[in-house]
Amino acid sequence: MKTYLIVDDHAVVRSGVIYLLQDKYAPGIIHEAANGEAAMDLLQENPYDIIIMDVQMPNTDSLGLMEFIKANYPASKVLVYSMCSEKIYAKRFMKAGAMGFLSKEAPLQEVKKALDALLAGRMYISDAVAEVLAEDSFSGKKANPFEDLSKRELEIAQMLLAGQTLTEISQILNIQTSTVGTHKQRLFEKIGVTNLLELKDLATTYRL
Repeated sequence: MKTYLIVDDHAVVRSGVIYLLQDKYAPGIIHEAANGEAAMDLLQENPYDIIIMDVQMPNTDSLGLMEFIKANYPASKVLVYSMCSEKIYAKRFMKAGAMGFLSKEAPLQEVKKALDALLAGRMYISDAVAEVLAEDSFSGKKANPFEDLSKRELEIAQMLLAGQTLTEISQILNIQTSTVGTHKQRLFEKIGVTNLLELKDLATTYRL
């Protein structure tokens, strides 16, 4: 009997995935977690064949969680299932050990196709992810400037795009406001923008 862990902060998404698993992959044991901390607690108690996880969840370093799973539970196969852009996140997560990256906009048939691949021990490369990999392969360089950002810089970029101030970001991340300002300056330099408006334009271009 296969075991599954769904890590997503949206109950509706978890319910939908559970329905799919019960309908197409029964019998199976299914657990769910709303954040990284809950997921790590479950991982310490249970082995999982398949882990389906989101990228953006409150109080969760999802990429860090992916790296933790790869290092400590290598037998678990991870499918990242998210609204976040494949152009920005797919390579990061697959490099960290994910076996597949799929948009939540994908039809159920494709979700099943991805799960079938992982259960068979194969990676799943969607058309969107394949396009990203092909662009990088032919260009010989990073096609997306956001890929140059560190995890913390990308996290701060997302918060800036959400309209949060440096003070608010410092409180959320529990770091000094001056440190946030330094990260902001560095990430602006890396992606070649000088203000928030330019950051928003670039983020729209690359669907951040």
